Amino acid sequence: MKNKPFWLFAALALFIISLAYGYTKLIVPKKETADAVQCHETPNIGSPSTFQPTIENKHKPAGKAPKGMVWIPGGEFSMGSSAEDESLCSIKGVTKDAAPIHRVYVDGYYMDESEVTNEEFEKFVKATGYVTVAEQKPTKEEFPDASEEDLITGSAVFTPASSAVNLNNFLQWWRYEPGADWRHPEGPQSTIKGKGNYPVVHVVYEDAAAYAKWAGKRLPTEAEWEFAARGGKTGNLYVWGNDLKPKGKFQANIYQGHFPIKDRDTGEDGFKGIAPTKQYAPNGYGLYDMAGNVWEWVNDWYSIDYYRTLAESGKTAKNPQGPDAYYDPSDPTQIKRVHRGGSFLCTDQYCTRYMVGTRGKGEIRSAANHVGFRCVKDK
Repeated sequence: MKNKPFWLFAALALFIISLAYGYTKLIVPKKETADAVQCHETPNIGSPSTFQPTIENKHKPAGKAPKGMVWIPGGEFSMGSSAEDESLCSIKGVTKDAAPIHRVYVDGYYMDESEVTNEEFEKFVKATGYVTVAEQKPTKEEFPDASEEDLITGSAVFTPASSAVNLNNFLQWWRYEPGADWRHPEGPQSTIKGKGNYPVVHVVYEDAAAYAKWAGKRLPTEAEWEFAARGGKTGNLYVWGNDLKPKGKFQANIYQGHFPIKDRDTGEDGFKGIAPTKQYAPNGYGLYDMAGNVWEWVNDWYSIDYYRTLAESGKTAKNPQGPDAYYDPSDPTQIKRVHRGGSFLCTDQYCTRYMVGTRGKGEIRSAANHVGFRCVKDK
């Protein structure tokens, strides 16, 4: 059996390239060298005057919030990012899908205080018998050109390179791993035993939506996710403020060190790789891990020009549900929805999508070991 079925890995590659890194062709070092790209921690940002004050709703429902959830008041805010680059050696343009800043209003709602965990997802699976997409054998109908021996279950797993590599070839640190799924995040020999409080990974959009429906919840819209992540603050670069490391301390599980070399993740934030939930201070609404750790599915289709469409209307968008169709000119055949928040692999060398207003995207039936989700519930 082939270890890396080409047809399947190619499909996953499209997903990986669009998850966080956007326009990879823009991230080519000036010199063809195996040295790491050296970048600064703080990206270039536009004028803060593009952000107008957040106006929170005053109403709060009576009674306690559902277990494990917090009340998000909703209201009107400025959505998007004024970052001109991702600290990728000041290469401009890679965050353009998060511009321009535009006004949005959302109603109040409840939100999971952390990402859905292995323990919570396991309860869902035991109650329903649900089988995730990563656990399902691909079919000839879905991949007519694949040979039978290549139709095997699996998912994408981050695999550090043995030495320094150019960052314009992501295939050097990702592999398609047969048998990788939410129960076996690194492959069939791995386990989640003792990791019930870690975020569940290797879930695709329909897996997340199925869990949300079973739990009596739903996936958040992109606008709801960003309103909640901002925690009532206006225009901050990060969930916690404008300094990546207040008082020299990391506030999220992201990557430090020489990316993506094996054993070169320094773990200055306290973790090398994925972390349990709730390891850092919550934001202003009591939400944990709204930056880093794992990417989070939201309900919106991904469209590169959606924000511009909203801004050009000249109106405050009320409870926007995302575009009517997906649109990514760099990858037009792949059906994508939005991801938010970044992951433990985000780094100032390659991807700083832990910046609160920036966006990710993913093919809806592709999974990886740095993608999870959280849910919301209407009042």
